[in-house]
Amino acid sequence: MGAQSIGVCYGLVGNDLPPAAAVVQLYKSLRINTMRIYAPDHHALRGSRIGIILGVANEDLPGLAASARTAASWVQSNVRPFYPAVNIRYIAAGNEVQGGATQSILPAMRNLQAALAAAGLAAGIKVSTCVWLDVISNSFPPSAGVFAHPYMADIARFLAAGGAPLLVNVYPYFAYRGDPGNINLNYATFRPGASPVRDAGNGLVYTNLFDAMVDAVVAALEKAGAAGVRVVVSESGWPSAGGFAASVENARAYNQGVIDHVRRGTPKRPGAALETYMFAMFNENQKPGEPTERNFGLLYPNKSPVYPITFR
Repeated sequence: MGAQSIGVCYGLVGNDLPPAAAVVQLYKSLRINTMRIYAPDHHALRGSRIGIILGVANEDLPGLAASARTAASWVQSNVRPFYPAVNIRYIAAGNEVQGGATQSILPAMRNLQAALAAAGLAAGIKVSTCVWLDVISNSFPPSAGVFAHPYMADIARFLAAGGAPLLVNVYPYFAYRGDPGNINLNYATFRPGASPVRDAGNGLVYTNLFDAMVDAVVAALEKAGAAGVRVVVSESGWPSAGGFAASVENARAYNQGVIDHVRRGTPKRPGAALETYMFAMFNENQKPGEPTERNFGLLYPNKSPVYPITFR
């Protein structure tokens, strides 16, 4: 079950990455059955049976939100020629959209969903969006989790109506880096030795930060009237170099911990395997921002491992 629960994000922000066809073979050799890609570029995936999250670029959302015809054209260009030979599971309408652009998310999702339905594809492909934990306020204790903005409650209800999951990028690394005085490193990286944390709101006990972050989202979904919506962790990882607490040892502990853990679910949803996408397959040498951004890969571009990792 573990290998089926775990996918890996395939980013392309580098000038030394292997050819796409070689990457597909690499996923198959590692028995990784699911992949997240950030833009429509999936010719190499045809016939591979690898399930994918297909990203819609943030800059495309306003046009998709404003025009059903634009959404229909997007589906005709990026989905219909490939599906089902390319196993598209979810379309992610934007990634961590910020500010005023958030108002385009739900209209774009609606138009994409309608376009899929018109093409006869809605039964097999779900439309969602990828959010960051900043959509949650009061994330501790997890039971206090609530959406910080009204638009998220509307999105949650749309997902509930369509049977789609909410895609959430979950990074204990950034939470730990921002508050190392109050967050135990062992608790953040699935290592033994951290004191369990009890949620005073419901009595549930947490042994790692990942579960606590996911369950804060679950609590927010419940409060929004969308208790049936699944959470899919669309990104999670730990950098191996480039900044505070970014080391091979911490990255290996965290990433192996996630892989070994998610089949068991979370305290709020025990026994329900949590579909999770590790970030990322490769170190990407052209990613902007601080050095950690270029060191989230499980592998170097030459396909050698940054550290040993086992997909069970």
